[in-house]
Amino acid sequence: MNVYIKHRFLLLLPVLLGITFFTFVLMQLPADDTVDMMYKASGAVSETVKAAARAELGLDRPLLVRYLDWLLAVCSGDMGRSYISGTPVTALFVAKLQPTLYLTALALLLTACISVPLGIAAALRHNRCCDHLIRCYAFLGNSLPGFFIALLLLYCFALKLNFFTVLGGSGFGGLLLPALALAIPMSAKYIRHIRSNILEEINRDYVAGALVRGIPKATVFRRFILRSLGSTLITLFSLSVGSLLGGTAIIEMIFMIDGIGKMAMDAILMRDYPVVQAYVVWTAFIFTCVNLVTDLLLHQLEPQARQFTKGGGW
Repeated sequence: MNVYIKHRFLLLLPVLLGITFFTFVLMQLPADDTVDMMYKASGAVSETVKAAARAELGLDRPLLVRYLDWLLAVCSGDMGRSYISGTPVTALFVAKLQPTLYLTALALLLTACISVPLGIAAALRHNRCCDHLIRCYAFLGNSLPGFFIALLLLYCFALKLNFFTVLGGSGFGGLLLPALALAIPMSAKYIRHIRSNILEEINRDYVAGALVRGIPKATVFRRFILRSLGSTLITLFSLSVGSLLGGTAIIEMIFMIDGIGKMAMDAILMRDYPVVQAYVVWTAFIFTCVNLVTDLLLHQLEPQARQFTKGGGW
């Protein structure tokens, strides 16, 4: 296992380097750069002024030189300064991270509260009315785009019922609607996986054998079938955590949440390269670390994974 962990951390470096360089190159493709975006609202500005601004920001240097300078600065702990606001990128990033963390935690909590009971109920009421209703919810949750769910929640609960403020809410009340907009499509996917996993376990031979031996159905379900959900839920939550911590840009833009996703969208539109690069590094690092933690948890939960490790597969 120690060898596997070291191997995964060694793979992290080339992955991060490849992603950051690829992103750096892509940001140079648009015809307008940061200086053009800065002076767009100012009307006609001479090319001399723009050239001086590019020289001040270092945008007149070759692409590879700028990337290597940025990489050396990051290795020393300096993520640079925003081209637009002049704020240190690290301080800007930390300030935007808190709303995204709160939104992620609340969305995952709502997803678990919705998907686990409904998925279990759909499996235990297989092909009955309850199962059909829950599957309809799962179908709609998977079919409707996230922005449409967000706008629908805003229309119903903010505009019509006045339960929440339309935009810019703070605290639990301000995050409940965006978290619910994230939880509905996620829980729809979770319900399908939970339902199919439970039905698959119910039809296994060991369940039939336990029932024949006189073990109560409730005991079999609680001690064996529910335990089999552990690996499925861990895998699903790991994928969701990576996506949510990377910032859900559309939801944050709709509800005006000043988080990582909205910061990244604003930086991309304004060609604020240091902020975009910091966001890319954060997203790649989060996904890699979450996948590593998930593999370690599955290793502890699944005997097959432990046998594979002992056999030298890792």
